[in-house]
Amino acid sequence: MQQEDRSRRIVDSALELAEQGGFEAVRLRDVAAHAEVALGTLYRRFHSKEELLVVALDREMGALERRALRRLPPGETVLDRVTALFALITDNFCRRPNVARALLKALVSGDPELAHEVAGFHARVERLVVASVRGKEVTLEEPPTESEKRLAWNIDLVWFALIIRWSGGVSTRDGVIEQTRDAARLMIDGWRRAA
Repeated sequence: MQQEDRSRRIVDSALELAEQGGFEAVRLRDVAAHAEVALGTLYRRFHSKEELLVVALDREMGALERRALRRLPPGETVLDRVTALFALITDNFCRRPNVARALLKALVSGDPELAHEVAGFHARVERLVVASVRGKEVTLEEPPTESEKRLAWNIDLVWFALIIRWSGGVSTRDGVIEQTRDAARLMIDGWRRAA
């Protein structure tokens, strides 16, 4: 319980520092001081700033996933539901730009030790896409088909490229959502024809 509390304080502190100054503001020494833990305690739990931020992203995405699955994004059509999902995910990122940019920078750091966590982030997004396509939660009794997984993977890749463009100032929040919708429409049309 005490270790969980320390870890939570460390992650909260990293997010607060990221909100103030982005990726560069998340210095492990400052995180430890802000969380009121010894630097050694922080290093026993997190080996790098990137790992700490990816864990923070996993926590944020877990909360978003739970909210989305309690009440799936609305829409009459598959495209409407997928668009509503990516509007929700995009809004979640864009509401705190400094935090989002820090989390994304950590996610694309290329650190092989974080590969499992990076894959977990994309798996969460893909599960939500499949649920949006179906209009219901994915269950063990009805796991995603290979076709649904490919569709979700491809839409996720497009959205992820677009949110990276947003983080670099190349695109707007509305642009990310509109371009994701355009790509999803083409992919969903092709997916239906192939089915």
